[in-house]
Amino acid sequence: MEIKISNMTLSDLNNIDFGNNNLLSSFNFPNYKCIVAKIKNEITGFAILWFSVDDVHIIDIFVKEVYRNKGIGSSLLQELINISKNYNYSEITLEVNVHNLPAQKLYNKFHFEKVGIRKKYYNNTDDAIIMTLHI
Repeated sequence: MEIKISNMTLSDLNNIDFGNNNLLSSFNFPNYKCIVAKIKNEITGFAILWFSVDDVHIIDIFVKEVYRNKGIGSSLLQELINISKNYNYSEITLEVNVHNLPAQKLYNKFHFEKVGIRKKYYNNTDDAIIMTLHI
């Protein structure tokens, strides 16, 4: 199963039926980078990176449920790290729901470090763990 990672195109955006508001609001802005993962031309996931003043933020990594645990999230995350390095950033930051253990496992695998907590960050109920990777 070959996973192909590429920049998101308008055609890709129109073919994503994941119902993600972050994606729709990020696609047209120059300080965001949206990428997709495909297997045999089927979009299996996407990721969004936001370029801030002195670091980059991972806004979202999403993989269709039927394709989870097949290396797609890792491939997307590795590409986000590569993009950040190519733009000469030295740090990547993200927030992850305290209850999203699979995502935390992925970020730990790539050596992201927990640096803080945002209380009631998600829907004013769930806390977010702030994680950072120095690259």
